[in-house]
Amino acid sequence: MTGLFITLEGPEGAGKSTNREYLAERLRARGIDVLLSREPGGTPLAERIRELLLAPSDESMAADTELLLVFAARAQHLAEVIRPALARGTVVLCDRFTDATYAYQGGGRGLSEARIAVLENFVQGELRPDLTLVFDLPVEVGLARAAARGRLDRFEQEGRDFFESVRQAYLRRATAEPARYRVVDAAQPLAGVQQSLDALLPELLELARG
Repeated sequence: MTGLFITLEGPEGAGKSTNREYLAERLRARGIDVLLSREPGGTPLAERIRELLLAPSDESMAADTELLLVFAARAQHLAEVIRPALARGTVVLCDRFTDATYAYQGGGRGLSEARIAVLENFVQGELRPDLTLVFDLPVEVGLARAAARGRLDRFEQEGRDFFESVRQAYLRRATAEPARYRVVDAAQPLAGVQQSLDALLPELLELARG
């Protein structure tokens, strides 16, 4: 067994958390050691940074501040959780990672990909996800699902144009690197999404078993 780093990406309301749990159950049923985590967050310190990033505030947060906080949380997450788990041979299923930074801070906020890449290389070195599942759905559907959950966080309060830019950034990345990405239609009913994940299981098991 070798460690495997799988990230689940997508905009608001895409169902990443629900489907992460489903995928973990499927892998564990086949004897795979699985660790679930999320970004921003994953450790007590990183979760406190998450609170800063998501909490609505009267003070506007500069885009560069947001970017640096995201990578500060990621550095802690990598050091305390992700790298040790991978070293143990664990499959890590992470709800968002650096693709989200390219989508939200790059696509949504308009920060340059080159600036993000500098921080990516600094914080992560050569570490990249082995496989990234992009849960894609129309912006209107995602925002309606997010609103149905209750009070919106700082990102969820952004407008439609912001989230359309986020979605397109995800899709561009998936198109540019098809070997790493799998796009899942998250607009379909949950049963259909889970059927799509079941179809990916043989590939995931092969990767996990080296």
